[in-house]
Order: sequence, then C-alpha cells, then structure tokens
Amino acid sequence: MEAIPRNYDECRFDAFCKSVLRNEAHNYRRSLKRQRDRQVSISALSQADMDKLCTVDHYPSDSFTFSSHGYDLHINNELVADAFASLSAQMQSILILRFVLDLGDAEIGSLVGMSRSAVQRHRTKTLDELWNKLTALMPKGG
Repeated sequence: MEAIPRNYDECRFDAFCKSVLRNEAHNYRRSLKRQRDRQVSISALSQADMDKLCTVDHYPSDSFTFSSHGYDLHINNELVADAFASLSAQMQSILILRFVLDLGDAEIGSLVGMSRSAVQRHRTKTLDELWNKLTALMPKGG
C-alpha cells in the first residue's frame, strides 16, 4: 500500500488547526486556574466579609417616627425611641430641629420661642437625661 501523497497546503492547514486547538486548550486551562485562584469558599470568609454580602430591609413600620415643625425623626431602636418618647414635646422639638435639620441654637430659639442660651441649656440637659436613661436601660455585661 502506498501512502497517499498530500499537498503542501493541506499540511499547513492541518498544522494551523492543531495549533488553534492547542492554544484554545491552553487558554481554557489558564482561565480555569485564574478562576480557582480568585474564588474563595464562602466558609473561608471572615465575619466582616460576610456582613458585606448581606443586606437588611428597612420598612417604615420598623421605626418609630417623631415629628416637629413638619420634619420627621426616625428611630429604629426601641429603647432609644422609648427614652425619646418620655421627653416633653418641646424637648423633642429642640432635638429634632438640631439633629434632623442641623439648625443652630439661635434658629431653634426663634422657632420655639426661646432664647439661644435657653435652647442650649435645654438641649444639653435633655441629652444628658437621655444618656442616663439609656445607660440605665442597657443590659449589663453584654
């Protein structure tokens, strides 16, 4: 049996096809290695990284809303909301205007009918009272 003679162009085409297939296989293996190197098992993640992957839905019904002069303060913590609710309406109003609108004491005083120094005194006293109430309500040792 004699060998079938092949012409030169067929040999070049065969060599080209083999080269393409070899390079594609090499690229595929390199891609798989890169993917393995970059992937991390979810069990190997730290708690801080796991926290980045989660989301928390916030619904209006989950927070307590306090209003003053048409502006709302939303508080999500029940202990803080209870302590804030125990304040007088005027004290709530001063804190809402200060921390929601970021108004100064003179501006708040003109809205609630007090002097600047009275607003400052009431705000400081109220924040101290809130802090004392919250520290008394916080569970110990945790």
